[in-house]
Amino acid sequence: MKNLFIGLYVLVTIALMFWGYYQAIYVAPNDAMQGEIFRIIYYHVPSASVAFLFFAISLVGSVGYLASRREHPERAQKFDAWALSGAEVGVVFCTVVLSTGPIWARRAWGIWWTWDARLTTTLVLWLIYVSYLLLRRFAAGPQVQTLAAVLGIFGALDVPIVYMSNRWWRTQHPAPVFGGAAGSGMDPSMVGALMWNMLAWFAWGLFILSLRYRVERQHQRILAAEAQAALNA
Repeated sequence: MKNLFIGLYVLVTIALMFWGYYQAIYVAPNDAMQGEIFRIIYYHVPSASVAFLFFAISLVGSVGYLASRREHPERAQKFDAWALSGAEVGVVFCTVVLSTGPIWARRAWGIWWTWDARLTTTLVLWLIYVSYLLLRRFAAGPQVQTLAAVLGIFGALDVPIVYMSNRWWRTQHPAPVFGGAAGSGMDPSMVGALMWNMLAWFAWGLFILSLRYRVERQHQRILAAEAQAALNA
């Protein structure tokens, strides 16, 4: 039954991704000012939203690990697995953001990159979580999970800064499309394509996150078994 549910979820997710692609490329009209290059928004914005969600999951996992590591070690390991999985998949989607953004910028601004507040804070966010993953991959010792949890919490503090950067400061990055100043928003003929792609990429991201969590939990069990075998020897 479980495998059937997973199979149906994957099929629905793939269908959503194809439908989102069709909406973005063939249904949504060109932007009056930007033309075809505007269509990057249908992948750039969903990727950023998914990255923020997974960094939030990593934050919850990090806090949960620190709060329960002494009295509830098994629960703490589950929190840690969520923290690592959220950070890892979040970095993937943040990399998509940092790749699609310059492609749009080269056409819209004539340059690949500019050190404005939105771009810089997003790069800092990516670097923090890459550092988190490097710490988890190459550091050793009993305090690695604790240090990683602290770094994960620190990194999550940059998420609201990234989100609010083009509201707090004057940036070259486009103004907020939703919830911005008077006159902001998106033409109704474009909103559907964006929402379908948001749904598709959220569904795909959650599937990858769940797989990564299961792999990490299995890895934790193997390490625990090896540690127990070493003690018994």
